[in-house]
Amino acid sequence: MDSAAFLLSLRLAAWTTLILLVVGLPISWWLATSRWRWKFLVEAVVALPLVLPPTVLGFYLLIVLGPRSPLGQAFESLVGHTLPFSFEGLLLASVLYSLPFAVQPFTAALAGVDRRLIEASWCLGVSRFQTFVRVVLPLSVTGILSGMVLTFAHTLGEFGVVLMVGGNLEGRTRTASIAIYDAVQALDYASASRTALVLLVFSFVVLALTYGLQRRVWASWPTRS
Repeated sequence: MDSAAFLLSLRLAAWTTLILLVVGLPISWWLATSRWRWKFLVEAVVALPLVLPPTVLGFYLLIVLGPRSPLGQAFESLVGHTLPFSFEGLLLASVLYSLPFAVQPFTAALAGVDRRLIEASWCLGVSRFQTFVRVVLPLSVTGILSGMVLTFAHTLGEFGVVLMVGGNLEGRTRTASIAIYDAVQALDYASASRTALVLLVFSFVVLALTYGLQRRVWASWPTRS
């Protein structure tokens, strides 16, 4: 098994999940509460990676992040290397590609919070931010947790966008999914089998723990004051 590729995948998935937790919650809250007439356009943009072929998204990211683009030139002047075929470029691509897997569960959870509880908090003089932290987030914890797990698992198994934007640089952009592909191409089915089995077991354990935690949360919810 390619342990370096597996550890890189874990690192990429963890950072992607953390970034989408910070970025996705404000977007989800706006989608859950906004009455803007053209909100469906934002929803379509957020959901676009679900139906867009990974190669198409990867191609446009290469153009936007490339050394000839303003963003790519600014990044290279600051850091000293290009965004494509680097971990930073890989991370940005993963955040964009996994965006709907975080935002959609977040939005569904936030939209399910009883509006009367929020308004009651406001009437008691609690600020909007404190209401969001003290009322909305605790009531949405299962949906937020589900979104984080989906994001982590989806990023762990990414292939198309990762290969387009990051390439296959050992120790830098070579993830577990690419390592499996390389092993199969080299007819090294034993190595591919070991890496695939680790990913399968790890994904199953993460999902099982998450669903078990959700059951415990809902089971204990009526007893809370």
